[in-house]
Amino acid sequence: MSEGKLVWEPVIFDDPDGGRILLWPHLPCVRMPTVLRTREHWDGIALLASEDEIRGWPQEEKEDQESPGIHVAAAMASGTVLGRLLDDLTIYDVDGPTIPDPEPMRLLHHANNARGGLPIYALEPSMEDEEWVDWMTRAADEQVSMSSLISSVTIGRRWKKLRSAKASLVEAAKGVDAELGAAAASSATWWQEENRGLTAELISERSSRIVSRIRGALADLREGRVDDSDTTGPSLMVPVHQPRLPSLLRAFDGYPDSETIQPIRTEEV
Repeated sequence: MSEGKLVWEPVIFDDPDGGRILLWPHLPCVRMPTVLRTREHWDGIALLASEDEIRGWPQEEKEDQESPGIHVAAAMASGTVLGRLLDDLTIYDVDGPTIPDPEPMRLLHHANNARGGLPIYALEPSMEDEEWVDWMTRAADEQVSMSSLISSVTIGRRWKKLRSAKASLVEAAKGVDAELGAAAASSATWWQEENRGLTAELISERSSRIVSRIRGALADLREGRVDDSDTTGPSLMVPVHQPRLPSLLRAFDGYPDSETIQPIRTEEV
């Protein structure tokens, strides 16, 4: 895959220790067209969120059902870069925006409703993880620097220019029309702004930690596998916001050692 391209097909890794990792790109806060949803089989799911966040999604979903659009309206009024993305998405002819993020939520329901339930893993460490808290502290220090503060003031003028530039990175695919392509460009702009102020080293460090936990989730799936006759090993689904995929792929290049990780108790999600 070309550097930074916005792709729609899943990227599949065969882990050297056995099993497969399915990185499936989707747009944030958008319900993806059926034709773009992967048909690959998977035995467990790893979500790019913390355990506390994942546990909160069902309540968010319930609140949105009771008061449609309540979370989107709040985010749009927040003045954050997420609010700018949601504002863009309301203009395009796409199925969204929706909060909680509909694709991870859909896959979470699938995992919970499968016979016996499928393992669910949180890829972001908890706030009790000292290494993660240290990374977040260093990232926050970078993002509140004087240059970053000045940059945040000029975002209104910069957003349209960045969005236009990102449009050339959207790859063609069956089921992707101009509206979905424009949503992809806006999503890539949002992700760049979310990471503005972070050094390349901080981004790389975060991606490597996440990949280590992805490999750890797959290792846990292997250990819990009952059917030894399947020599291909288990498959782990990892839904990824499309513009975040390139940084994770770079982290996979070195295949960092797996980090021990346990699934969330399904009755809690």
